[in-house]
Amino acid sequence: MSRVLVLNCGSSSVKWRHYDGDRTLDQGTVERVGEPGGGPADHAGAVRQILDGLDLDGLSAVGHRVVHGGRKFSTPVLIDDAVLAAIRDLVPLAPLHNPANLAGIEVARAALPDVPQVAVFDTAFHHTLPEAAATYAIDLDTAQRYGIRRYGFHGTSHAYVSRRTAELLGRPYDRLNTITLHLGNGASACAVANGRSVATSMGMSPLEGLVMGTRSGDLDPTVIFHLRREGGMSVDDIDDLLNHRSGLLGLTGVNDMREVLQRRASGDRAAALAFDVYCRRITGYVGAYYALLGRVDAITFTAGVGEHAAPVRAAALAGLARLGIAVDSDRNDGDGDRLISPDGAEVSVCVIRTDEEREIAQQTREVVDGGSQR
Repeated sequence: MSRVLVLNCGSSSVKWRHYDGDRTLDQGTVERVGEPGGGPADHAGAVRQILDGLDLDGLSAVGHRVVHGGRKFSTPVLIDDAVLAAIRDLVPLAPLHNPANLAGIEVARAALPDVPQVAVFDTAFHHTLPEAAATYAIDLDTAQRYGIRRYGFHGTSHAYVSRRTAELLGRPYDRLNTITLHLGNGASACAVANGRSVATSMGMSPLEGLVMGTRSGDLDPTVIFHLRREGGMSVDDIDDLLNHRSGLLGLTGVNDMREVLQRRASGDRAAALAFDVYCRRITGYVGAYYALLGRVDAITFTAGVGEHAAPVRAAALAGLARLGIAVDSDRNDGDGDRLISPDGAEVSVCVIRTDEEREIAQQTREVVDGGSQR
């Protein structure tokens, strides 16, 4: 199998990449989907626009990113009507993302009825979480009835980056303990022990964990009750606040770390505080995951902020020398996939460019080819 099209439908965009083997034939992003005065009216229209502009003769398969697979999907699967129905049943767990993923699948299936379609789930990599890591300490019957547990997200990125870390270091993947830090507009940390996710910062939804572009990350649940009782805010208003008006945006008025860094450098106190809150949260997760893993061979930064914001990398790992963690300032300012720790450091610190679309394409091939190995 050679030619694969990957469709990655986000909440307001659709990224796509067309592969012939490992070679990228074409790629792009349709932005501002569904936004007034923006791009296509909805995700279905965006995917139709993409398909209409491509030469799809000889296409072997289409791989779809699906954000939430719940407990049902622990591996990528060939899409049929039953799988589509199951993904639809999971919409309450991912109301912002699964509907967009479904729209892309439905349009692609209608346009390419003879081409196999594969669903690759963001949550699947985290199915190896121990029950103690996935279980919230609430009434068990209530949790089971409503599917309340830690699912984790960014799984395709954490899988790809942790494997690339092993390749960069020339170490066996199944013998490496890694902390991966996916720092973009959405952000999450993951502890990977011998190729298996054993802890991750996002929970039942992508809201929990690290500070993000517009999401609060970890928060005392009492804040929600307080806003409802004392502020008179509706559940929808609080949902919007924590998902769309918090994080860097809530602290500074902008959700782009590049602008936060510029403002911080010019003496802006709000930007300096936001930077400190952002990095302190990362430091806390690194320390916690170090304790859980017992031994850490590597820490890897990835995604937009992780790959490009040298001050974030330095500050997030500052003060951890007693744990064998350090960042070399000259290497930190470089480019590309690389080590940024000093020679001889006990823990290798890496920067690796994530490639979720390539990971989705590879997993799609494995499903269609009957489980071929990487």
